[in-house]
Amino acid sequence: MSFYTALSGLQASQTEMSTISHNLANVSTNGFKKSRTEFADVISSSLSLSPTQMVGSGTVVKANRQQFGQGNLIQSSNTLDLAISGDGFFAVKTDLNAQQVNFTRNGGFQVDNDRYVVDSTGGHLQVYPVDGSGAVVATGLDSAVSLRLPQTSGLAVPTTATALTLQLNANTQPTTADFDRFDPTTYSQSIQNTVYDSNGNALTMTTYLARATTPTTANSNTSTWNAYSFLGDQPLKSGGSDKVALTFDSTNALTAPTATTTFDPVLTTTSKTEQQLSLMIGANTTQLSAPFNVVDRTQNGKAVGQLEGVTVGVDGLVKASFSNGDTKALGQVMLANFSSPEGLRQQGNSYWQASGVSGDPVLGTAGSNGFGKLMSSTIERSNVDITEELVGLIAAQRNFQANAKALDTASQISQTIFNIRS
Repeated sequence: MSFYTALSGLQASQTEMSTISHNLANVSTNGFKKSRTEFADVISSSLSLSPTQMVGSGTVVKANRQQFGQGNLIQSSNTLDLAISGDGFFAVKTDLNAQQVNFTRNGGFQVDNDRYVVDSTGGHLQVYPVDGSGAVVATGLDSAVSLRLPQTSGLAVPTTATALTLQLNANTQPTTADFDRFDPTTYSQSIQNTVYDSNGNALTMTTYLARATTPTTANSNTSTWNAYSFLGDQPLKSGGSDKVALTFDSTNALTAPTATTTFDPVLTTTSKTEQQLSLMIGANTTQLSAPFNVVDRTQNGKAVGQLEGVTVGVDGLVKASFSNGDTKALGQVMLANFSSPEGLRQQGNSYWQASGVSGDPVLGTAGSNGFGKLMSSTIERSNVDITEELVGLIAAQRNFQANAKALDTASQISQTIFNIRS
């Protein structure tokens, strides 16, 4: 019996060393949870055998129990690197049509070619659908969806109206040559304003200012400026005229135009639809003995918003921001917990699946009862402590050596018995 008792000790120690080696091998694996080998003694008992005369039969590996303690949290520069500070698991699906849900603590997510948020193995992060205000509209595994980042937001609104409020320099001298936008000596200032066509393409509307007259004692106390507008390379005309006259009185207050100037429709190279623009010179436009200044410029067009950034709140709400100023709630990260996480079935790649021992997943969101908080731009590392594992490895090696010595001693005793001669 001593042979088998020592053999059980050797096998148990070998299992423990394998477990520790697996822990050490994954010391740098994000979201990895170490395991601990637990043993139980083996006793063959009988009703007829006195309790004081029972001898054990060795040991057996009772469980290779996973330890779900928190790993170290490290900062990263990726907003989609997520970590759970507390209890909970991320839910992921290997592909869009997969029925099986895996659970992980590895929150190193990125965006794939189809704009889905996935982990390093291609698992799609599952979120609850939300409405425009960010409120969850459906719960449960069946309602969860794969998080996908939209490329654009909103619809293009073509520009129809522009407005300028200016502070003109009263000391500017009139120009005598005919206006030529390629000759800076024929105008004094140019103002650029970005406008949009029906497809949301950005175009540049440029307005050139040339002073025509100054107040003199020979005529009146008024002065005039001419404004020439272009959309890209195309001149903007109103009723056949290519200029808008600005008139100031003796107090340097704007007296004309008092209404909006509507230009004739033009066809741009970026759109098949004609575009008609108008220009409003603001009533607060002045003429002073001060440097030229654009007080205000506005336009009513809007481009299609391009995705510029993603944020994830501590409650797991994912929001996208776009170049046109829009923000959109995309979903709320779904978390899962279990009554007995140690019973989860390991799948590799820091994945687990529910089992009969772990119980069914309890679903929720970050910060709610039983779930930890979500941290963005953070990664949870392995919870393996190298020092602790190395000490355990030394102890397991000593146990293995002791059982080997016991096996050798039993062999020597048996050999001695075989060599006894009558």
